[in-house]
Amino acid sequence: MDENGAADAGSPGPAADPLADEDVFRVLDADGRPLPDATIPDLSDERFRAIYRDLVVTRRFDERAVSLQRQGRIGTYAPCAGQEGSAVGSTHALADRDLISYQYREHGAVVVRDLLTEYLPYWMGHESGTEAIAGGNVFPLNIGIAAHLPHAVGAAWAFDYRDDDRVVAVHFGDGATSEGDFHEAMNFAGVFGTPTLFCCHNNGWAISIPEARQTASDTFAAKAIAYGFDGVRVDGMDPLASYAVTLEAAEQAREGGSADEPAGDGATRPALIEFVEYRFGAHTTADDPTAYRDADDVDPWRALDPVDRMEGFLRETGRIDDEGVASIREEADAIVADAIDFAESIAPDPADMFDDAYADLPPEIRRQRDDLLAAVDEHGEESFRREE
Repeated sequence: MDENGAADAGSPGPAADPLADEDVFRVLDADGRPLPDATIPDLSDERFRAIYRDLVVTRRFDERAVSLQRQGRIGTYAPCAGQEGSAVGSTHALADRDLISYQYREHGAVVVRDLLTEYLPYWMGHESGTEAIAGGNVFPLNIGIAAHLPHAVGAAWAFDYRDDDRVVAVHFGDGATSEGDFHEAMNFAGVFGTPTLFCCHNNGWAISIPEARQTASDTFAAKAIAYGFDGVRVDGMDPLASYAVTLEAAEQAREGGSADEPAGDGATRPALIEFVEYRFGAHTTADDPTAYRDADDVDPWRALDPVDRMEGFLRETGRIDDEGVASIREEADAIVADAIDFAESIAPDPADMFDDAYADLPPEIRRQRDDLLAAVDEHGEESFRREE
């Protein structure tokens, strides 16, 4: 590794490791072994195993959610396989009081905050799911690309104004950097020194648009320079590297200062973290990735699977064995199964579809609601349900 944590000649070759020649911060090699001169985060064995457990739960949830969507039991879903390392690692680096502004693929953040059971109902059409995660300091997920970034910066500015010891980690994909909201949020954060961590997930694709057609910048991290703060690239499929970079950025945001402004002067500072990673599957369950990318292009990235790498690290350092791995996998199965049972136990209410869109329902919408509820009352809910 060089002084910046980038892979060196001793790392796995490009054929086995698509990030071997990239200037990204790393802790683990493709097999989960600590790289030469890498600094392992100072965590307890229990915490290391907790990170692995959250990765396994997130992967299991992702598998089951895709299956549920195919069965018609949840709506369109955004798979996260391959990207668990950045979401789980970065969330473990934050304090529970810190706010996470969630795009729609960082399910690992919800898992770390132990909100999976409360969260799944959202994907089944119940707004209680987003209300629940808000109670755990996770902003409800955002479907409009980059629209949540200015709100996240506003929240961070409010924390700073009130002298709250809190930072905001706002997640978004590389496609969001082409939106005006991204640049407005970055500029505001830089000018006012808000404690905001901009977490850019560069997974190679903005739906079907490749990275090369998204920006002419050498990297997404470089965009931070224009707004007066630091940008860093990290191997987002390395959970420990994701943890380390986020922890350092969060501490800098709390203390103030940057590379050009020493910490401790009272000025909080934002940071842009580019998590370089790859999504193994589709953009959403409504997407067909074979229409725009070669399946063979995915295989090299599977060598960097964050779940396998974290397991390899734990085994290599004697922190887990076969029995421990089996126990965590069984726990993950149970957690996800319980979450599904809970979500499917919630009885839908037809009136819910009219809630939360307006403070006061317009007369025509009110009439439609009343007509529907009257019809349901007359004919029964079963008359309005699709036959399986």
